[in-house]
Amino acid sequence: MTNADIIGLTTKHVANTYGRFPIAIVRGKGTRVWDADGREYLDFTSGLAVCNLGHCHPKVVAAIKEQAEKLIHISNLYHIETQSLLAKALTENSFGDRVFFCNSGAEANESAIKLARKYFSNKGLPRYQVLTMEQSFHGRTMAALAATGQKKYQAGFEPLLEKFIHVPFNDIEAAKRTINPSTAAVMIEPIQGEGGVNVPSVQYMKELREVCTKAGVLLMFDEVQVGVGRTGTLFAYENFGVTPDIMTLAKGLAGGVAIGAMIATEEVAAAFVPGTHASTFGGNPIATAAGLAALKAVLEDGVLENCKKVGAYLEGRLNGLKSKYSFIKEVRGKGLILGMELEEGIKAGEIVKDCLSKGLLLNCVGDKVLRFIPALIVTEKEVDEMLATLVPSLEAAAGRV
Repeated sequence: MTNADIIGLTTKHVANTYGRFPIAIVRGKGTRVWDADGREYLDFTSGLAVCNLGHCHPKVVAAIKEQAEKLIHISNLYHIETQSLLAKALTENSFGDRVFFCNSGAEANESAIKLARKYFSNKGLPRYQVLTMEQSFHGRTMAALAATGQKKYQAGFEPLLEKFIHVPFNDIEAAKRTINPSTAAVMIEPIQGEGGVNVPSVQYMKELREVCTKAGVLLMFDEVQVGVGRTGTLFAYENFGVTPDIMTLAKGLAGGVAIGAMIATEEVAAAFVPGTHASTFGGNPIATAAGLAALKAVLEDGVLENCKKVGAYLEGRLNGLKSKYSFIKEVRGKGLILGMELEEGIKAGEIVKDCLSKGLLLNCVGDKVLRFIPALIVTEKEVDEMLATLVPSLEAAAGRV
């Protein structure tokens, strides 16, 4: 099938919930993908921060093949070997003691919200409010949507689920003023991805932990986009020297296979007992086998070190462009999640389309921030290749203003 064939079928039969680019990707390897017409692209989106190990990583592929020949699915009424092993690996390498598996980031965040409310319900305390941040993004299911601090995602789905309140990001005084006796939890992304790659200060995160502890409020980190190595540490919270009570993961956890996870301390996780929460496909053999292989590769194959090294190189090159071009306002991020904010009037979306026509996959959030989220195995040479394509597109966009 050609690009045109696949696009025709999609247009006719698939729900129109995405503004799709006019290509159909049919194959990927490492940092490269190919469309149905055989054209090659350098991918700096990595499936929106899902393919942390690149496309079709050999160890993940091997794990999926091996598991598929043994057991594809079995109910969570029974114990699942790969699920137990992945949970062990996650708890041994994080603050947490227990893992609940599901299928996506939104589901993981729904689980965290339910756990926070159940934790206080079990204590007989009327604490149900969840404090989240302006410009946050936590998913598109109804509770996750209410938690999201961007009205553009909520429009048309009102009335939203009650008892969510949004405060300015990186503003500790706003959090202090808003937390009250009905507050159950504060949910925050250690780096806001969909909000524009916004990074809080270390001091703010430390103070937020202190405020939550003092108020008896749970602190929940949404690491759906930034977890599993994206910032150069296994989990983003390690960059701030604080630990949450609950953490959610998804995108990069299984090398491209759909999975979600919520990790919590023993005390908090004890609020979930049989019958309180469940997921039919959560922690299934295929997803957890892939997750186990992916996590092992991140920890043992120099992936974190490469993320730090190439992330610093990419950040340096982007800041070099900022010094050269006045229309670049700011470069920000950590590891291999970096954002380049452009002056008003320069359309990031147009730059993304122009780069696509030249064989480069880029992403933007809003219409003024280019987001760089390549696979964590990307090389400095590939960064140079990306910039050789990007710079003419930047200059052309600036020339149109």
